[in-house]
Amino acid sequence: MTERLIFIGGKPVHLYIRAVVTAMAAGEREVTLSARGTAISKAVDVAELCRRRHGKIAAGLPETVHVRGVEIGTEDVERRDGEGTHGVSFIHIRLEGEGEVPAAQD
Repeated sequence: MTERLIFIGGKPVHLYIRAVVTAMAAGEREVTLSARGTAISKAVDVAELCRRRHGKIAAGLPETVHVRGVEIGTEDVERRDGEGTHGVSFIHIRLEGEGEVPAAQD
């Protein structure tokens, strides 16, 4: 099985849910959501909406979506002014889909 890495940023939540649906429908049943800084809360929202299969877009996910792991931490990132580094929090949420993906509805 392959694993897809989806970086969460400033786009709307539904676009990241669509990315998870697309990956899982293509056979990649393990997906990792990765976010830093202020996007962490959006990554948690995406994971929970996928886990609960909430909404029209998430209805295209497999029968069950599990959160298989969460990793949090801080990484040093180069400062924009080039004067050293600073710590930025990150989260990686690993999702796994089990079961059949519903047939596409027109």
